[in-house]
Amino acid sequence: MTPFPQTSDGAGPGATSGAAGLTAPAAPGSLGVPVQAGAAQTYLNALRQWVTQRRADLAEVDAVVLTLRPADQAAITTDLTVALSFWKAVDDRLVLLETTFDGGRVGPKEAERLSTLIHGRLDSNSSGNLSLPSSGSLAVSLPEACRLLDSLTRTLQARASLAPGAAESSQRITLTRNGIERVRDQLPLVPAGSERDAAAQQLARLDRRLTDLVDRARRGAEVGGIIAPLEIEVATLERDLIVASAERANAARDRTQTLRRVDELDARAAAIRALEKACLDAVTPAPHLAVPNVHALGPVPRGRADLDAFRTRLDRVSRALDLAHETYAAALAERDEVAGLAGALTAMAGATSVPEEGRDDLTELRARISAATSERPLPVHRTRALLAAHQTYVDAITRGASTSRGGR
Repeated sequence: MTPFPQTSDGAGPGATSGAAGLTAPAAPGSLGVPVQAGAAQTYLNALRQWVTQRRADLAEVDAVVLTLRPADQAAITTDLTVALSFWKAVDDRLVLLETTFDGGRVGPKEAERLSTLIHGRLDSNSSGNLSLPSSGSLAVSLPEACRLLDSLTRTLQARASLAPGAAESSQRITLTRNGIERVRDQLPLVPAGSERDAAAQQLARLDRRLTDLVDRARRGAEVGGIIAPLEIEVATLERDLIVASAERANAARDRTQTLRRVDELDARAAAIRALEKACLDAVTPAPHLAVPNVHALGPVPRGRADLDAFRTRLDRVSRALDLAHETYAAALAERDEVAGLAGALTAMAGATSVPEEGRDDLTELRARISAATSERPLPVHRTRALLAAHQTYVDAITRGASTSRGGR
């Protein structure tokens, strides 16, 4: 069966806080708002108790799964593995929080780090984000991960026919009612439209079923057989709404980053167009590359699929800008190199001893080089050829003169 992770406190899987129905504590502050020492201590104490309780709950589910039929074991084990992954990620983040808290030695930097660790994105490990079988990779904050783990645990307990801490139907009804109220609180966060309408209709159905279940219990009817499916559906709806909220937050962050990148690429494109003009004015032949207009891609979309496609096209624009930048910068660098060689030739002309019969030819070549370097745009290839001709002529005539002196 699924191995249960251990924590640094040394408590085994059977450890329990004795707090039946314990739910994750409310996180202090928000992202970017420093967490003060007092609030951090209260939160960490409650979170440690909650983590211990959740570990005991999942260990109890794990033990019961061994008694189920193989088909039921396979179905529950998948969700149990996911729940354990969330629990491990939360426990790992708790270790970082307690290390940063350092027994209450919290300065301004530590207060900011605590806020980031609580409300920033929570990864399960260094290789990727937490994930659910139904939604794939999912980046969530610590409070969102805790709520998801609460929901997953309640679902697993119901499927394994476990009451969270007690078997009494009244307690399970209370916990189910609490789940429905949390779902009700989530509804205003869902964008208006078909998605919110569908969630509201499902919530209304669950509410009616809970009301009917309570009425049955008050009349003394046995409700143990019908409360488990209701617990599962409430927990599943709550989980789905939390996941959708996290995905919307991720999409909103990605869109903000994409808008910023569009502005950056637009600024780069303007600078590269200026570089292109400088290149055309400075050298001939000059390269001719199209500098893309990032705004031709249209407005940044909001939907996840459309946004991903837009970001792919944006990557192509970025690569095209890189190529244009490198090409035009290389052309200007070549212009500077040729001009430098011409300047070096002028400086060396007076220091080189040239036979008299070659001086007129070299004077003519230097005049042509001077005329070429004075042209705008600079004819790079012709100037290089003249410089090469001058160097070749100097080498040839000085070698000839040396041979003649040696023969005498």
